[in-house]
Amino acid sequence: MSTGFHWNELYAWHDTGTGSAYLSTGGLVEPEQHGESPATKRRLRNLLDVTGLLDRTVPISGGSADEKQLRRVHAPEYVARVKRESEEGGGDGGELAPFGPGGFEIALLSTGGAISTLEAVWSGEVDNAYALTRPPGHHAEADEGRGFCVFANIAVATRHAQEELGVGRVAIVDWDVHHGNGTEHAFYDDPGVLTISLHQDGLYPAESGLVEHTGEGDGEGFNINVPLPPGSGNGAYVAALEQVVVPAVGNYAPDILIIASGLDASMMDPLAMMCVTSEGYRRMTDVMMDLADSACDGKLVAIHEGGYSTSYVPFCGAAVVEGLLRSEDSIEDPYIAAFRGMGYMDVQPHQQAVIDAAAKHAAALG
Repeated sequence: MSTGFHWNELYAWHDTGTGSAYLSTGGLVEPEQHGESPATKRRLRNLLDVTGLLDRTVPISGGSADEKQLRRVHAPEYVARVKRESEEGGGDGGELAPFGPGGFEIALLSTGGAISTLEAVWSGEVDNAYALTRPPGHHAEADEGRGFCVFANIAVATRHAQEELGVGRVAIVDWDVHHGNGTEHAFYDDPGVLTISLHQDGLYPAESGLVEHTGEGDGEGFNINVPLPPGSGNGAYVAALEQVVVPAVGNYAPDILIIASGLDASMMDPLAMMCVTSEGYRRMTDVMMDLADSACDGKLVAIHEGGYSTSYVPFCGAAVVEGLLRSEDSIEDPYIAAFRGMGYMDVQPHQQAVIDAAAKHAAALG
């Protein structure tokens, strides 16, 4: 078993500014580090380094995506606008997707890193891989960036795989705490891509990611949403994977499986209200590894999305990498003893009701 790992230091140089826009906040918000900062990604990479996990992975280099690849998902006018604003000193992709000077080039690197990581798994260079890319991508839509995302990294990499690598069916499982609206939109009418999103109900984007949103046209039935109630923890997430994702992906029989690996459903995330621990992420990864083994010859790619707790993202991300490595050892999570004693971590009836509703759509794929 070999696990690839991709990182580029320039990802940490992506400039999102501060968490205060003086005029729009009435001058009452003191400037501070932006929520989507380099700290979580860099600290995850550094924890892998100091614990020796990084040495057990195979480095995957990357390059920049080109505009032809972007235009398979994004409108040419949008790509041109981001490029122009980047050259002029920075701007916003659309809604909460800021970038500074050079933001266009770093966003191209992030998308290119997703492409390179997928290529490494598809070619057999590695069995599975983790791409620690930034800026994230799953909220970016055809003509605008949203929610810190400039370009749709996973969607662009998927189209590249289908059109240039000969990949047929692709399954994308998004466990970021926010709905993967951009990925859903990119493939909503496409039966060649199965999209499944596990997310906190009603969080972001508003009124997005409902159970009844199942695709349209030829893509009807190939989009599944599991909008879990706030407060869902390890039990609910593992149940959703076992009862929705496993049967859906098994019935779909993809050629490759992609995880949109947001780590913001974690216990300590400041932008959400979920309760997944590092042990939960390890169990989730184990489920996905077994699923990849049975569904697509082990071809599994995890591409980083959100996660905003600088203290806890590193431990949750390390747990995912440990799962990809099938490691019998684990990094000691200094918070886990306290979290184990918290109540309501098993799946609750109101959470199970949502899972049951989504499971009906998964069964329909059979």
